[in-house]
Amino acid sequence: MSDVPGAVPGDDERGSEVDDYTGQVPRVDPDDAVTDDEGAQPSGFGDGDVADVDDDDVDGEFDALVGDLDLDGSAAEIDIAAVVAERDQYKDAAMRLQADFENFRKRSANQAAGDVDRATGRLAEAFLPVLDAAEAAYLQHPDEVGPLLNVLLGELKKHGLEALDLETKPFDPEVAEAVAHEPGDGGDVVVAEVLRSGYTWKGRTLRPAMVRTKD
Repeated sequence: MSDVPGAVPGDDERGSEVDDYTGQVPRVDPDDAVTDDEGAQPSGFGDGDVADVDDDDVDGEFDALVGDLDLDGSAAEIDIAAVVAERDQYKDAAMRLQADFENFRKRSANQAAGDVDRATGRLAEAFLPVLDAAEAAYLQHPDEVGPLLNVLLGELKKHGLEALDLETKPFDPEVAEAVAHEPGDGGDVVVAEVLRSGYTWKGRTLRPAMVRTKD
């Protein structure tokens, strides 16, 4: 029964019903919730809690992981040795390649120098008829042709052409060709007279001399 002045009888009963439907949702006390969780104990009935983990399985997985580890470092030593061996192989291959390249470079340089010598030798050989004509003119007019012939031979000598000096020297078929022979005292065969001059080009016989020999 309400004590509010003017209240209509039956209002208390209706007010109580309204409070039942519009009242606030009961709040959960946090202390009570925590207390409930902390108090929960592993059941071990397959509900996913700690009690459901098999200790034997855990030990087996742990042993497998430990077994895969290289605790003494032996596997690392094998890998280092393999890396060192592979490095040595690459080093040897690089050294062989460098040596091959150096040999190739030397062969190429020698071949190029030989080609140049042969080409210039052919050019010098083309001058030989000119030299023969100059020598013939020198025999007829030594005072007039002599200085010109000496200048020509001096310039060609700077580039590798040299006239062979064979007179009274032992006969050498490598640098001279004997076209005549006169008997002597029966000693060693020597060059008695140079009939046509011979020349070398950079140490190589460009044209043998034509000579007369005697013994």
